[in-house]
Amino acid sequence: MKSIQRSIKYRYVYITVASIILFICTGTLSALSYEEKNLPEKKTLVYKLNIKEDIGPAIWRQTKQAFREAEELKADIIIIHMNTYGGLLNDADSIRTTILNSAIPVYVFIDNNAASAGALISIACDSIYMSKGASIGAATVVDQSGNVVPDKYQSYMRSKMRATAEAHGKDTIISGNDTIIKWFRDPAIAEAMVDQSIYVQGISDTGKVLTFSSDEAIIHGYCEGIAKNIHDVLDLTGTVNYEIREYVPSGLESVIGFLVNPFVSGILIMIIIGGIYFELQTPGIGFPLGAAIIAAVLYFAPLYLEGLAENWEVLIFVVGIILVGLEIFVIPGFGVAGISGIILIVIGLTLSMTDNIVFDPSNNYTGGFESVIKAFFVVIVSILTSFILSLYLSKKLFTSTAGPFKDFALNKTQKKEEGYIGVEGKQHSLIGKTGIAATVLRPSGRIMVENEIYDAVAETGYIEKGTNIKVVKFITGQLYVNKI
Repeated sequence: MKSIQRSIKYRYVYITVASIILFICTGTLSALSYEEKNLPEKKTLVYKLNIKEDIGPAIWRQTKQAFREAEELKADIIIIHMNTYGGLLNDADSIRTTILNSAIPVYVFIDNNAASAGALISIACDSIYMSKGASIGAATVVDQSGNVVPDKYQSYMRSKMRATAEAHGKDTIISGNDTIIKWFRDPAIAEAMVDQSIYVQGISDTGKVLTFSSDEAIIHGYCEGIAKNIHDVLDLTGTVNYEIREYVPSGLESVIGFLVNPFVSGILIMIIIGGIYFELQTPGIGFPLGAAIIAAVLYFAPLYLEGLAENWEVLIFVVGIILVGLEIFVIPGFGVAGISGIILIVIGLTLSMTDNIVFDPSNNYTGGFESVIKAFFVVIVSILTSFILSLYLSKKLFTSTAGPFKDFALNKTQKKEEGYIGVEGKQHSLIGKTGIAATVLRPSGRIMVENEIYDAVAETGYIEKGTNIKVVKFITGQLYVNKI
């Protein structure tokens, strides 16, 4: 009897404990559910990148930075706001590859134009949206003058456009004995945007490069919708409760864009040449050389970051400077080394301003040569202007008694009548006397006359050590000699 009562007692205890645990769990779950319901809904993070200028190294570098930042922020969507007439194919291809490899969905909003390289980038995106009146296409490769380049370049662009369209996949439909392939973006249309000879039935006629308006792009699968702005694009995608973060170029990007301007590059070249000139006019190492070095860094660094200046082009410039320095300070006269140095300086400055294009004369492709000629013109004009200004300013600023930098130069004249003599009078008496070359004269060196050593210059040619010489003249403190 007692065992039965004990059993009933334990049963009540178990039921009571279980009820308490169930009550606690239910209350906890209710509280968690309440908290979850009242938590603010997570916003969709939209990262926006603007491409509103010609495609080039700067845009490619900004794209890399933007995609890297979007990944760090764990963005849900990347939107490219585009309005461009095209640009460099190699940079457009790099941007295209980045988009295709992105784990984050990438949309593009074409606000007016997506021509040439812009069309390639747009087709790489997961979804394309266009403003009313916008266009996409006209991806024929042209040179800087707008002339169509040979077919080998068009073939490369066709393959890129086709592969980009194919990257978005296809549907395979089995109908009876027939297999129908339906591309999400027809590769033939992408090719027709490059090559006027490609015929797409009902869409493009031979002899015309294909360009779609926004309405035509929707009909043929190259646009998902018409939008007025980025917010319309997000509405069309069904994105709600979103936050937009926009890529803003850093201060460095703005500085680089300013420095690669041809006008600014010309000013920097003038400072480089002018600094070297003024440094040669003054003893020691001072401000002019420092200015030239800073200008050289400001000239080459942005071009290097832009992908225009290669290592070997900068090296050519440096070698040119070294040769000119050797010619001035080491090798007497001015000959092969000096001329070679000047030529290398001009080549280095010129090629650093141009894109690294592979020229093929057999195809009569002159776009690269035109770019080189333009850069060469900027360099030559800048050098000549710098040289002329240096001559003028050195006289106006430093030697003029009214110049702002008159105190930097010694302008006082020490007249002979006042007892000032620049050299010993004894050397005047050596004219007509004979002696021997104490060292090799190339053309400067030392001579021995009447058992005393003097500095002298060979009037013509070189004079070997030990050769008999005759002093022929004495000008501005310098003895001149000839072989006997």
